[in-house]
Amino acid sequence: MDASSQASGRSLEPVVDIESAVPRRDSGRTLTVTAVYHLSEEGRKASLLDGGDGRAVQDVMVAVPTNRFHLVSVDADGAARLKLQPRYFLDEDQNVRRSDGPPVYDVPPSPEDLLRDAARNHQLERAYNVEQAEKKSKRRDEQFELHEKLAEQFLTDPTMRALEHPKPTPRQCYLQRGRRQILFDARIGHGLARQVPPEAYRRFTTDLRERRERNLARRAEQLALHQEKRRTIADWVERRGTPDQKARHAAGVLPLEEALEGMADEAFAVFGDRPRYVRDGVERLQTHLRQYPKYADVVVTRSELSVVSANADHATEAQWQLQQELQALLTDASTTLRVHRLIWQRESATPVLTQFGVLVTRRVGPFTLRREYLAEDTEPPRTHGRL
Repeated sequence: MDASSQASGRSLEPVVDIESAVPRRDSGRTLTVTAVYHLSEEGRKASLLDGGDGRAVQDVMVAVPTNRFHLVSVDADGAARLKLQPRYFLDEDQNVRRSDGPPVYDVPPSPEDLLRDAARNHQLERAYNVEQAEKKSKRRDEQFELHEKLAEQFLTDPTMRALEHPKPTPRQCYLQRGRRQILFDARIGHGLARQVPPEAYRRFTTDLRERRERNLARRAEQLALHQEKRRTIADWVERRGTPDQKARHAAGVLPLEEALEGMADEAFAVFGDRPRYVRDGVERLQTHLRQYPKYADVVVTRSELSVVSANADHATEAQWQLQQELQALLTDASTTLRVHRLIWQRESATPVLTQFGVLVTRRVGPFTLRREYLAEDTEPPRTHGRL
């Protein structure tokens, strides 16, 4: 039996060929056309038993009355074929589906079977085209509603922007909705959607102009700050620089770090020779660990050192007094008690070295200068594993 007939014969009404019901003068005339179909393995066996060639692809001639010419297609070369392909059928949900392949039969069909199947195919094709047209119309309506809703949201919200890539134009732009990029075209759009591209382009160009103005203003500020820094360094070199520093500054090769260090010496000179917090963690931690017999011969490398620094959340009396003393000596500076924990990463249970310092920050012209002074270390020994 025809496999396509099995799928479509469950709920199909009898095929009514309207054209054949209309009497015509030439109703007795016929046209011989080609019918192409496939045979399944069972069909090929049946074909051989009936004296056929048993081939999978069958190409036979069928006489079609002129009043059933709607079942025939004729190509540009004048070849007439019975319209069996593409094939239309009903799925399990009774929806019309299309298959580009030819029909497959388990039994070689007769010319009447082929004509009947072509008529059924024609009927289902019309239903399929109507269904597809309805779906297309529904999608078009949904797309219109989506465009209108998104367009209204865009036009009423001045903070919304179209995508910058591709760049908006007075005619086209894209808006982001979830993961979708929705195109708005002023030429083919309808309703509010036509107003979106010009407004998106206006906002885009306004943003570009404002961004350019901000960048120019920021650039001017940076240039002015750079000039002020150069003048400040030149003034310090003139007042406090050594002859060598003056010569190198005149040649443009005086390192900035050297100049800032000299300015910091002057800015924090009131502190005298108080001990500073030096970032020599490798040597300091190694010395600390060698106090323990287990680590008497330990060697700490830079890659194995980890320093965790933070603002201290408690202070001893001595640490507090140091911070207040430094603050009193420089009232225009700010002071912060800092804690630094030096950790050896090779072993998880090694003693941790904790150090405290008072960080002093002072503004000198365009520069923010910092110095940290060593404070008394009173935190009890810890191990890395208990941090």
